[in-house]
Amino acid sequence: MNFDFSEEQTMLRDSVARFVQDDYDFYTRQGIVASEAGMSREIWQTFAELGWLSVPFEEEYGGFGGGPVDLMVMMEEFGKGLIVEPYFATVVMFGGLLSAAGSESQKAQYIPGIIDGSRLGSFAYLERQSRYELADVLTTATASGDSFVLNGEKVVVSNGMNADTFIVAARTAGEQVDRSGISLVLVDAGASGVERVGYRLMDGQTVANITFKDVSVGADALLGELNNGFAVMDGVVQEGIVALCGEAVGLMGQLNSKTLEYTKTREQFGVAISSFQALQHRMVDTFMSYEQAKSMLYRAVCALDNNDDDLRKELHALKVMTHKCGKHIFEEAIQLHGGMGLTDELDIAHYAKRLMMINATFGDRDHHQSQFNALSYGSQASDSVANMSDAA
Repeated sequence: MNFDFSEEQTMLRDSVARFVQDDYDFYTRQGIVASEAGMSREIWQTFAELGWLSVPFEEEYGGFGGGPVDLMVMMEEFGKGLIVEPYFATVVMFGGLLSAAGSESQKAQYIPGIIDGSRLGSFAYLERQSRYELADVLTTATASGDSFVLNGEKVVVSNGMNADTFIVAARTAGEQVDRSGISLVLVDAGASGVERVGYRLMDGQTVANITFKDVSVGADALLGELNNGFAVMDGVVQEGIVALCGEAVGLMGQLNSKTLEYTKTREQFGVAISSFQALQHRMVDTFMSYEQAKSMLYRAVCALDNNDDDLRKELHALKVMTHKCGKHIFEEAIQLHGGMGLTDELDIAHYAKRLMMINATFGDRDHHQSQFNALSYGSQASDSVANMSDAA
C-alpha cells in the first residue's frame, strides 16, 4: 500500500508547518490563550486566506474537495503548533454536519461563510448525563406550527462562546437514549432564550455550557431528516475521531523531538544525559509508541477513506492506541524534563494537557476498548467488561 502524500497534500502540510514556525510560536500561542476570546480572529482570517478553511468542502461551494487524508495532514501540523483556533469545532464538526445533511439552501447559506472566515460554528451535542453515549439526549425540540421550540442544556460545547451558529442535537421523539428520534437543528447564537456560560479547559481551549429556554426556530432550521439525526452525528463523529487523533500524533511527535533535544543539552555529572543508556532506552520506547500511534492512524484514515466494513473497529482501536501511546509519551517527556516539565512556562506541559483532553473527547480508552471488545467478541466480552466495572 502506498502511504506517500500527493503533491497537493505535501504542499498543504508544508504551508501549515511554515505558518507554525514563522507566525505561531509558543509565546504567541500563550498570548492568544490568555485573551478574552481564547482565539485570534486575525489568525483565523489568515487561515481563510491560505485556503485552509475550504479543504473539506465541495468545490461548488468554494471548497477544495479534500478528504480524510487532507484533514489528517492538517490536523497533525496543528497539533505540532498547539493551535487553539477552532478549526476542529467549526470546519470539521459544524462544517462536516452541514456537508453531510444540509439542504442545498443551507449549504449555500453557511458554507461560504465558513470558508471566508466570517462564520464560526459549533456542534452542541453533549449533556451532563451523557458521558460518552452520543444518543443520550434530553434537550427537546417540540414542533409548534411551522417551527420548533428548543428547551434543554448542552455542556462543554467547543467554541461555544465564539460561535455565530450552533447545530444542536435535540430529541423530537422517543426516549432518552433511543437512537431514533434525534434531530439536528440550526440555532443562531443570538436567538432569544439562548444563554451561554463560558470557561476554559485545562488545555486552554474555550468551551461553553449553553441553555435553551423556549428558543423558537423555523422549520427550515432542521438539518437533514426529522428524527434521523443520529446516523449523521455518528458519521461525522467518526471523521472527527480521525482528525483529533491526527492532531494527537502531531503532539506526540513534538513531545518526542523536544525531549530528545533537551536530553542532548541537559548535563549531569559533566555529560549530556542523552549519553545515559537507561534514558536512551526510554527515548526509544517513546519513539516506538509514536510510530505505533501513527501507523494506527494511517490504517484508520484509509479505512475511513474507503468506508471499510471494519471501520468502526478501526476507530475504536485508534482511540485506544492514541490514549495509550500519548499517555506514555507525555509522562516520559515530563519526567525527563524534571520539575520544569510540569510548569506552564514550558510548552511540554501544554502538549501533555492537550493530549489528555483529546483522550477524553468522544470516549476515553476504557470506553473504546469495551466497544472494540463487543464488536470483536460479542456480548460475552461486553458482559465481562460490565462485571469488571461493577467489581471495581
